[in-house]
Amino acid sequence: MMHAEDRERTILSMLEKRGFVSFRELDKRLTASPATVRRDLDRLETAGRIVRVHGGAKIPDAAMRSLQGVPFHENIKKNAAAKAAIGKAAARLCVPGESIIIDGGSTTLQMCPHLEGLHLEVATNSLHMVSALLPQATTRIYMPAGAVYREQNIVLSPFDDDGTSHYDASKMFIGAASVGPLGLMQTDLILLQAERRLMARARQVVLLVDSTKFRSPTGEAVCPLSDVTTVITDDGIAGAHAKLVERSGAKLITVNVG
Repeated sequence: MMHAEDRERTILSMLEKRGFVSFRELDKRLTASPATVRRDLDRLETAGRIVRVHGGAKIPDAAMRSLQGVPFHENIKKNAAAKAAIGKAAARLCVPGESIIIDGGSTTLQMCPHLEGLHLEVATNSLHMVSALLPQATTRIYMPAGAVYREQNIVLSPFDDDGTSHYDASKMFIGAASVGPLGLMQTDLILLQAERRLMARARQVVLLVDSTKFRSPTGEAVCPLSDVTTVITDDGIAGAHAKLVERSGAKLITVNVG
């Protein structure tokens, strides 16, 4: 039999990983009666650690309003030339009329000016991406449901049902906080879960990262490099990192930076 403190630690651990946990999941995981689990949730809510919602519990909105990592307005200025070249190369992989997913990020954003006239369907969680694509009359734009995170200008949901489950994409274009032997790394768990949901809707995954992202792992793995179809980076990538990509089976595209 689990003690109350053990149950509470388990509940909080599950929430830290996903942002939301259902009563059904708690019932399977905790060796306690439904009434006991409800009392555990009541205590955690009273303490401000969780918020009870229909079907389960979530982490408080105050804890979800900001993401870890560098704010978007600062990140977009870093390695700008490399990001622009990478975004342009990524846009060349798009086939007119196809459905794609573009994850929010300062490098993926650089694709947008080069998508004009391709008649694409684009699903994205980025408000910056939406703003850049709106002037393109022939580009159809879709967004998931969720809360707006102002620092990154993206929309994220801790729930599985965010509206993306019916979307079918040929490619997903994604960035990363860092890339290493463990794969694509992300520093924020809510962002990580959202990216995994989007990746499940795409048949190919294209990673867009400048060469400085190949470094010691930061955060948790979104996916291994073997799940990635193509990696686009700049010509500053070290030989050891290029071999890492090639060993994974992903195609490596390097762009020249003035």
